Amino acid sequence: MTLYILRHGETEFNRLQIVQGSGVDSDLNDTGHEQAHAFFETYQDIDFQLVVTSKLRRTHQTVRRFLDKNIPWIETPDINEISWGTHEGLPSTPERIALYTEMINHWKQGNFDAALPDGETAAQLRARVDRFVEWLRKRPEEHILIATHGRTLRCLITALKGLGPADMEGAMHSNTGLYVIHYQDNKFVFEKENDTRHLERMFKASVSA
Repeated sequence: MTLYILRHGETEFNRLQIVQGSGVDSDLNDTGHEQAHAFFETYQDIDFQLVVTSKLRRTHQTVRRFLDKNIPWIETPDINEISWGTHEGLPSTPERIALYTEMINHWKQGNFDAALPDGETAAQLRARVDRFVEWLRKRPEEHILIATHGRTLRCLITALKGLGPADMEGAMHSNTGLYVIHYQDNKFVFEKENDTRHLERMFKASVSA
C-alpha cells in the first residue's frame, strides 16, 4: 500500500494568519484552489482506489477533482484539525502566540495534556490519529489519497515514523505539501516529505501570463 498524504490548500484564514482549528470550517481561497488544481494535474494519473478526508470543507475542496472521478471517498473526524479552543477564528496576536508557544514547549517536555483554553490536548489528538493509523493498516487498497490539516499532519507523520507527540515540530507542512509513504513488511517507509514541486506549475503559468 502507498499513502499520499497532503495538507489542504490555502484558505483566507491561512493568508491572514487567523487561527482555524477544527471549529472553523473555512473554504479554500483563490490561491488554495490553484494549488489544488496544480496537485491534481501532477498526480491525476495515479490509480487511487480510495480518497480519505477530514470532515472539513477545505480538505474536500483540495481533492475535489479526484472525487469528481468517482473514486470511493471516506470522511473521518479522526483526521480533523486539532481544536485550538477559544483561539479559533481569532488573529495571531503576540499574547496568543505566547500561549501557543508555551503549550508547544509543554508538549516537547512530555506534558501531552497541555492545551489552549478549551482546546484539544496532544494526547487527545494522538489518540484519534493512532486509531486512524490502525484503520489504515487494515485497508486493502494499493493507493490511498489522504487530505488533512497542518497540526494533524504533524501528528500523523510522527506516528507513522514511530515517534511521539514531543517530536511533532519536526514534521514540516505546507499548503498541499505531499508525503508519499509505502507500507511494506508492517513498516511505513517514506519516499517524499512535504513535497511541493507540483506548485511549480503555478509559477510557470504566472510567468507565461
